[in-house]
Amino acid sequence: MSEPRKLEVLRAIVEDYVHTREPVGSKALVDRHHLGVSSATIRNDMAALEEEGLIMAPHTSSGRIPTDKGYRIFVDQLSSVKPLSAAERRAISALLEGSSDLDDILERTVRALAHLTNQVAVVQYPRSASATVRHIEFVSLAARQVLVVLILASGKVEQNVIDIGTAVDDITLAGLRQEFLTALNGLAVATLPEAAAKVPPTVPPSWQGPASRLAQGLALLAGNAREDRIVMAGTANLARSNNDFPLSIGPVLDALEEQVVLLRLLEAMAQDSLGMAVVIGRENPHDSLAEASVVASGYGPGASAKLGIVGPTRMDYPNTMSSVRAVAQYLSRILAG
Repeated sequence: MSEPRKLEVLRAIVEDYVHTREPVGSKALVDRHHLGVSSATIRNDMAALEEEGLIMAPHTSSGRIPTDKGYRIFVDQLSSVKPLSAAERRAISALLEGSSDLDDILERTVRALAHLTNQVAVVQYPRSASATVRHIEFVSLAARQVLVVLILASGKVEQNVIDIGTAVDDITLAGLRQEFLTALNGLAVATLPEAAAKVPPTVPPSWQGPASRLAQGLALLAGNAREDRIVMAGTANLARSNNDFPLSIGPVLDALEEQVVLLRLLEAMAQDSLGMAVVIGRENPHDSLAEASVVASGYGPGASAKLGIVGPTRMDYPNTMSSVRAVAQYLSRILAG
């Protein structure tokens, strides 16, 4: 059996099984794919693929389905990620544009990706430990209540209401804001708590009590900004694919609920030359995702955060990879703007 024909037969089996959900037989391959050889030859080719562990028989019928190893060979043979259609690009643009708030942008992103792929979409918040401070705002709400707002260069916004211990007028509050902004602007958020604690001694004595409370408030927001978390949409899509999980969909749903599993996986996934990262079935280091595949791509500065989908191993990998990469590129452009 020639290597090119082996790959062609494997490709045909993967495509047919993804489309029909039914085991694929030799006659169906000959009828649908015009492989230029007889059914008997295709049967021999399928026997060779089965011996190599690339396809398997789910039961005693003559049909075969791809294994995790077979899907891996198929994905690795994709030489390019096909572009989205004009309609798909318009749909992404309409869903993602028109918001400057990071939380809203990421919510829109996962909704768009879940809609395009009919899978569970996840997006990792931009890594903020190395993000820098872009702006600080203090807004007086009551006699002692101040809204503290921290805006990072990544676009992430953290805010909280704190009690500063004493009433201050708007001029004093503006002066304090300027003191903190001058001292902290451009610093990495990881260094903000220590730097903020050094600001109070530089201000007039009457400001030091409120300044100390404001420094504590900023340190708290910096800690919140560094928390790793993800946004998710489309869990119902996974439930509708229940038949694609031979053992149980339960462990996959548990992994989605316990986000630390996905966060660790996204961190560990290395991108290929196409800017894609794909983990298939039992390649996954987490047993709870052993019957699922994860397709992801980096976004933002240095592609340090990832977005992607979680679905059954029986998925349309070319279209899924195309959608994931396109949405990642749109998201990067929006955040850069």
